[in-house]
Amino acid sequence: MTLAGISQRQRISLSYLEQLFGKLRRHEIVESVRGPGGGYNLARRAQDVTVADIIIAVDEPLDATQCGGKGTCEGSKQPDGHCMTHELWSTLNQKMVEYLDSVSLQDLVDQQRAREGTPAVLRDKRKPEPVAASVEPVRSIPLGPNSVFNIASS
Repeated sequence: MTLAGISQRQRISLSYLEQLFGKLRRHEIVESVRGPGGGYNLARRAQDVTVADIIIAVDEPLDATQCGGKGTCEGSKQPDGHCMTHELWSTLNQKMVEYLDSVSLQDLVDQQRAREGTPAVLRDKRKPEPVAASVEPVRSIPLGPNSVFNIASS
């Protein structure tokens, strides 16, 4: 896939995508393909890349604490220097990371496919066959007495 295509489809700045994909490439989540028809491919199988891997790669912090995990909480402080709800938010952070580490890109594709009712086709440019076959939705064909489709079936 090309960044320009993603940029247009998702309405995200191309320069921002270039920064993100540079980080993803350095963390070996995607690999770049140069030349005509180039772009980016997953460097690993979709089932081997988790949402947590991506968030960590692009340096997005997963921290719900008021202090950003630094222990410089404001407000009513406990003897350990943290605010009263610090442990609550720290535990939430831990649970978020655990959950996101359990969700793979393949899981997201499968969820989207189930929502749409039509299987997505995943293509790995290194392999000629699709990872998942695409099933065309059944189209309704009018079968009224004057329908050309009705004539063809007689």
